[in-house]
Amino acid sequence: MVETRRTAGMARGGTAKRSSGGGFGTRLRPELGLIAGVVSTVIFYTVGSEWTAQLDSLAWMTFLFVLLFGVMVWCAFGVVRHADALAEILGEPYGTLILTISVISMEVAILATVMLTGPPNATLPRETMFAILMIVLNGMVGTVLAIGGFRHVVQQYNLQGALAYLAVITPLAVIALILPTFTRSTDAPTFTTYQAVMFGTLTALLYGAFLTIQTTRHRQFFLQPKPKGKNAELEPPASPEPHHHGPTYSAAYHGVLLIATLLPVVLLSKPLAKLLDHGVGQMGLPNALGGVVIAMLILSPEWAAALSAAARDQLQRAVNLSLGSALSTIGLTVPVVLAISVMTGAPLELGLDSVDIVLLAVTLVVCHITFSGAPTNILLGFVHLVLFATYIVLIFKP
Repeated sequence: MVETRRTAGMARGGTAKRSSGGGFGTRLRPELGLIAGVVSTVIFYTVGSEWTAQLDSLAWMTFLFVLLFGVMVWCAFGVVRHADALAEILGEPYGTLILTISVISMEVAILATVMLTGPPNATLPRETMFAILMIVLNGMVGTVLAIGGFRHVVQQYNLQGALAYLAVITPLAVIALILPTFTRSTDAPTFTTYQAVMFGTLTALLYGAFLTIQTTRHRQFFLQPKPKGKNAELEPPASPEPHHHGPTYSAAYHGVLLIATLLPVVLLSKPLAKLLDHGVGQMGLPNALGGVVIAMLILSPEWAAALSAAARDQLQRAVNLSLGSALSTIGLTVPVVLAISVMTGAPLELGLDSVDIVLLAVTLVVCHITFSGAPTNILLGFVHLVLFATYIVLIFKP
């Protein structure tokens, strides 16, 4: 098989290279996760539907949860693999954008499925969004900076791109997760229908404006800066490490399989949510733990990609992945859950309590300090990891 790949030099006029062939087995092996997802979906929506109705045994419930969670994570890595192949075909920043939106689309689809088909859970969207912000802005950013600092001492990134992310993340996070706690139109930490429509629309418009700027007018903000000693012009790294996603075929091929691999994650979210609700209630665990589990499922492949990029000294890609995930979870999820709540009447509480508000505010301030212009180092990573550990402790001992 003759195999070729796109290189970073394509951004400067190089040629795209893709696999031109390959046997059936060669193409089938990387899609075992998709096959496992399809088989699991068929089973759980036919004969397996009775399994989730009989959850008296803790061991049986744990087995089903581990099985579902494992298959969904396997599919999630498949989604990222195809998104990564599209990234290589299309170049930056489109590649990272596709990867980020693909991952956060899983969150949106899972929450929409739970809200439309599961038992009412007014706080699950809030807990999931807050968990993703804490995991991304503290856990993911912290480990990325720690790994990068350990391997390369200090690392450079594009300040304009990082500030663009944070300039949008900060107001959207405050509007979505803090403002509902203090509004007077309702007694609960919720929005009225008018507020939901207005804030959902404004969130979607601002996120759309950011995507337009990211991919057109200020695309250079999200590219890796040249090493010191060269001029100030920004460009992709001269010799990046190859993506580790296997053979690259056409954009249409990877696009179709990306969507196909995403579907089992969405469909299996319903039985997984049922297991989560039952397990959390039966074992007396905190309700916020459900949001953390969903967040870890969604972010695990993207977290791995960000760590790999930081280890290869491609900090800008890691920044795009991490801050892009935080922005997308607000920019995509908030309008969707607000629209579902308005159209179906599903209960929705977005406002955080006072402790979580303080933690979110400190996290946003520290992020602005971290990405203030100086090169990153391992100490900054430790600061974010301390905040992440604080979040985990407060889940179990608020």
